[in-house]
Amino acid sequence: MATHQCQKTLHLNVQTALKPTRVIVVMVPLPAQGHLNQLLQLSRLILSYNIPVHFVGAATHNRQVKLRDHGWDTQVFSRIHFHDFEIPPFACPLPNPNAKNKFPSHLQPAFLASSNLRDPVSLLLRSLASKARKVVVIHDSLMGSVIQEVRYISNAESYTFHSVSAFTIFLFHWERMGKHIRPNGLIPKDVPSLEGCFTSEFLSFIYSQYKHQDFCSGYVYNTCRLIEGSYMDLLEKQHKETTVKEKKTHWALGPFNPVSITERTDSDQRHSCLDWLDKQARNSVIYVSFGTTTTMNNEQIKQLATGLKQSQQKFIWVLRDADKGDVFNGEHGQRVELPTGYEDSLSGMGLIARDWVPQLEILGHPATGGFMSHCGWNSCMESITMGVPIAAWPMHSDQPRNAVLITEFLKIGIYVKDWTCRDEIVTSKMIETCVKKLMASDEGDAVRKRVAELGGSVQRSMGEGGVSRMEMDSFIAHISS
Repeated sequence: MATHQCQKTLHLNVQTALKPTRVIVVMVPLPAQGHLNQLLQLSRLILSYNIPVHFVGAATHNRQVKLRDHGWDTQVFSRIHFHDFEIPPFACPLPNPNAKNKFPSHLQPAFLASSNLRDPVSLLLRSLASKARKVVVIHDSLMGSVIQEVRYISNAESYTFHSVSAFTIFLFHWERMGKHIRPNGLIPKDVPSLEGCFTSEFLSFIYSQYKHQDFCSGYVYNTCRLIEGSYMDLLEKQHKETTVKEKKTHWALGPFNPVSITERTDSDQRHSCLDWLDKQARNSVIYVSFGTTTTMNNEQIKQLATGLKQSQQKFIWVLRDADKGDVFNGEHGQRVELPTGYEDSLSGMGLIARDWVPQLEILGHPATGGFMSHCGWNSCMESITMGVPIAAWPMHSDQPRNAVLITEFLKIGIYVKDWTCRDEIVTSKMIETCVKKLMASDEGDAVRKRVAELGGSVQRSMGEGGVSRMEMDSFIAHISS
């Protein structure tokens, strides 16, 4: 893949972008929205320390993450060096809303194609390393094979980024080692099974990437010790007990997302749902969204529509198909149909959004008082930092275990659907009951108070002298040494 033309273009790219510096950071994300977004947000935090950041990926995935960015000043884009590399053409199947296993297996071709980034990324790392004192690579845990060149570059080092919670990673590694998990104040009595969380093909992909972590210098998480300090401690203890190799540090550098929202002054750039929220009372709206990888079948959509309406609580519902491997591929699935006359019957009680919405800005709006969520970790962190309680409805991957953390340990959410009932339809009555409990009950008020306090603490932790700020300061000092 490293053709003469590729080398020439890359050389010009690097010469233009590179200025004399002590350290350069290179981000290598997995091409899925929840992964792309987190490393873009981390890029901005690192930029605030005047360290150049290079962001690599296929052109379509770099375009995707830039287009969907929100919550920051978009002028920061001009300071991130995006590298649009070619990858082999890949199949782009539509999501299957009727699949029993809800894992987005239709994204697998994009993941496999992105493994071919190894040659251009290696070329980039060699070029940067020849001009900088140190190159630091932060790569998604599922892109380890792409950055293998790091081990052969004397002035380069890599850090593995885990896109999920420390709680989930701890449980995963513990089980992988064949350890029995004993329930205690930090471990649930019934750990959700991994059955139904992944496809066998994706599990094989995970293990093929994890073997490349042996030569990394440490681990980075989008969490903070105010939220998961106990689990960060467990991970560090676990690592010390299970390896005789060089000790590696675990860094809780989150939250990556902004903890305060920059108000858009250009009305043309403000999403219409925010204008609708402006007209609603404080904490009166539940935001309903299941991320970018979930597709529901028609019966479940019908039950959800009915339950939301019967709850008589105001809501914004993001009703869109899951992302394809290339979100700019023009092929669309069948449009999701709501019951006849449903939208007209809402009379201002609800808003249906069928396009991309600025989730962080919605969660940060004073009118938003709840979040019905799949419990992807990106969404969990955004909800916590904005002080919004969660109605947990896990679908696949790490989400069932994140839901346990949210509901049982942090106690900042309630269940819509427990993972043990994953194959069952959630009825309109169940949805109605859950929404009322979260939005209009003493129990919901208590949960909302807890998450508001936790969110406030997390926001303050990002300020001068706060635990999150100090951890980031320490990381920057470490990679700059």
